[in-house]
Amino acid sequence: MFIVDAQQNIAFNAQQLGRDFTRWAWHQREDDADGDLPPATVSLRDNLLGRIAIVFGSIAVISESSPALRNWQRFSYRTSADASELARWQMDHYKRLADDNDAIRLLRTQADLAAVLESWRPEKEIGERTQGIVVALKGAEPIAEPLQFEEWYEYGARVVALAWGPTRYAAGGGDITRLGYELLEVLADFNVLLDISGLSQRAAADAIDRYEGALLASHAGPRQFGGNPRALSDELIRRLSERDGIIGIMVYNPYLRKDWHPSDPKRRVTVSHWADAVDYVCQLTGTVAHVGLGSDIDGGYAYSSLPAEIDTSSDLWLLRRALLERGFAAEDVSAILGGNMLKKLKEVLPEG
Repeated sequence: MFIVDAQQNIAFNAQQLGRDFTRWAWHQREDDADGDLPPATVSLRDNLLGRIAIVFGSIAVISESSPALRNWQRFSYRTSADASELARWQMDHYKRLADDNDAIRLLRTQADLAAVLESWRPEKEIGERTQGIVVALKGAEPIAEPLQFEEWYEYGARVVALAWGPTRYAAGGGDITRLGYELLEVLADFNVLLDISGLSQRAAADAIDRYEGALLASHAGPRQFGGNPRALSDELIRRLSERDGIIGIMVYNPYLRKDWHPSDPKRRVTVSHWADAVDYVCQLTGTVAHVGLGSDIDGGYAYSSLPAEIDTSSDLWLLRRALLERGFAAEDVSAILGGNMLKKLKEVLPEG
C-alpha cells in the first residue's frame, strides 16, 4: 500500500523560503536561522519513508494586496504577467527536480504513472522507489487568458483550481466570472482535473454543475469539523460525490476541530480527529470512494497547527493506523489513502 497526497507546496516553498526538497525536513530546519519561519515538514526522503508514492505539487502565487500575505513570503504579484513569471519559476523548479534526481518523475502521461507505480511494487526496496509529482495550478491567475492554458498543459499542468483568493476567473468569496466560464470549457477540452478547493461555496457548486470533466477538492474538510470558509458544506460534499469527485482531507487543525485555537497545545488534536473527518464524509456519502488525503502539511503553519503525531510527511503513514483502529477494512484504507486519488489521475492523464 502507498499514499497519494493531493497537496504539497514543494515549489512555492522553494521560491519563498529557499527550501530544498531533496534534503531531510529536519536538515532543512537546521538551515532556518529565523525562528519565525514555518517549519520544514516535507522532503523527498520523508515522502519516500512515509510511503507517499505520488504528490500533487502545487504552483501557487499570491497577490501583493492579499490580506493573507505573510512577512516570509518574499515574492508576490501585482499583475497577471507577474503571476505568470512567478508560476513559471515554480514550474521550472519541478522540471529541475525531475531532471536532477532519478527518484523524482513528473506525471504528465499514463506511461509516467505506470513507471512510478512499477517502482512501488512490494518487492522493490526503498532505494528503488520513485516519487511521482503531478503539477497542480493552485489558482489560475498565471494563465494569461483561457486559450493560453494550452501552454501550461504542454509544461505539464494536469490539475487546475480557478482561484485561491480572488482572480480574474473567480471573484473572492463570490462567483465564477465570465472569463472563468470560458476557462472551464478550455480545461474540459484538455481533460484537466478541476480543483474546487479555493472557491466559495456558491462558485464551487456552480463549477460542479457546469464542468464536464473530473473533479476534486484537493485539500479541504467538512464544515462540520472546521469553521474555515473553505471547508465544504454537507450539501457540497454530496454534490461532489454525485459527480464522482473526491475531497482530500487536510492534516491542518482548524479543519479538524472547530474549537481549536492556535494557543492550544499540540496534543489537543490527533490523527484520530483526521479519521473522524474521513469517517464523516464516508457516512455522508455512503461510501469510501469520495475521500482521500490532501495534507497541505507544508502550508506555512506553525508546528503546533498539525496533529500531535505529525512532525514531517514521513508521519503521514500513521494515518493508516488511525483508520484501521477506527474499523475501516484494509482495502478501504488503501482506497482512502491512495486508490481514490489514483483513480482520478488515471481518468485525466493522456496516454502520451
